[in-house]
Amino acid sequence: MIGSLRGRLAAKHAPHIILECNGVGYEVETPMSTFLDLPATGAELFLHTHLLVREDAQILYGFATDDERSLFRTLLKVNRVGAKMALGVLSAMTASDFRRCVEYEDSATLSKVPGIGKKTAERLIMEMRDKVDQVGAPTLPGQTVSVEASARSEAFDALVALGYKANEVNKLLGKLDIENDSAEGIIRKALKQAAL
Repeated sequence: MIGSLRGRLAAKHAPHIILECNGVGYEVETPMSTFLDLPATGAELFLHTHLLVREDAQILYGFATDDERSLFRTLLKVNRVGAKMALGVLSAMTASDFRRCVEYEDSATLSKVPGIGKKTAERLIMEMRDKVDQVGAPTLPGQTVSVEASARSEAFDALVALGYKANEVNKLLGKLDIENDSAEGIIRKALKQAAL
């Protein structure tokens, strides 16, 4: 197993890179979270890696942090989640943001990840509930998930802080049209809906 690589970044072709280590060029597939933070071509680079061996291919995946690799490996253990979906999750959010989605049962945010629909998001949350401790550090209240849902996430955190349970907040927000609202607007609508 190749656990990590340190070498010169020889080429970048999203989502693949070529990392040259002692004259050998390793083709490595990375999530966009890692790819977007890469140094310039020619610079030294260290990556945590995971080698996936299949009947038809051996694919090397590279991650900027151990938390990313840990989430990738944990997701691969979930039924019907392949490397493509796991990379999609890591490209859309950090490991701690994913943990927050699982802890708060926030399937709406998770379903914004390309390739993950509402049912898959709900299944991921259910199956990852017991495994979430293996994935990253918890996100502090007030931090938001970066999947085009920051206003919703801020409102979600605020409503949980007010004493509502995560599943109650998800039901409330599911009933509302909050597409272009600010966090404050979403909170007002949710409180009005809860009072009915």
